[in-house]
Amino acid sequence: MKIGIIGAGNIGGNLTRRLTALGHDVSVANSRGPHTLTALAEETGATPVTVAEAARGAEVVVVTIPLKNVPDLPPGLFDGAADGFVVIDTGNYYPKERDGKIEAIENGLPESRWTEQHIGHPVIKAFNGTYAQDILDKPLPAGDPDRLALPVAGDDEAAKRTVRDLIDALGFDTVDAGGIDDSWRQQPDTPVYGLRAGTAEVTKALAAASPERPENFRA
Repeated sequence: MKIGIIGAGNIGGNLTRRLTALGHDVSVANSRGPHTLTALAEETGATPVTVAEAARGAEVVVVTIPLKNVPDLPPGLFDGAADGFVVIDTGNYYPKERDGKIEAIENGLPESRWTEQHIGHPVIKAFNGTYAQDILDKPLPAGDPDRLALPVAGDDEAAKRTVRDLIDALGFDTVDAGGIDDSWRQQPDTPVYGLRAGTAEVTKALAAASPERPENFRA
């Protein structure tokens, strides 16, 4: 599968490592330019590209950048993507530490719905509460009783299935967390955020979430 990754931080970098190891054709971009990704490219075999080129021909595009930078993504970003391409959003709103105040999110719009509005394409929310190092260290075969599960939210069932199958291949179970309007259940400081557990506990944690945004994650 051809996969474009926009953002080469902890999550983006480790997804690049694992997805190339699984044999996927990965292009990776960051805000500083492909010349800064030489070491990651040499380590993994991924192709360093500009952000504008990251989605070219891609069947899956991972957007894993600070939320405040989403509106700065180039127009026409997905014009050259493959038919039926899927976008994975790993983002979180951190108003105090990083992103500043985003009024729509403060007023209750789920973070990934806000991202959708800015990039002009539906997203599947995944990996936002995952420890980056776990992507490398915690994969287990399907059926292992200690296998970790990740929540996955999205409105397009076919796209969600693509992402869940990809996560399964990475060595993790998944739990259907509903549509993007339900994705607040996996936002920061909810019970499932950062939870290292299997499907039963992740399912319970999603159900236990409160729609009120925690004070620590308000501007």
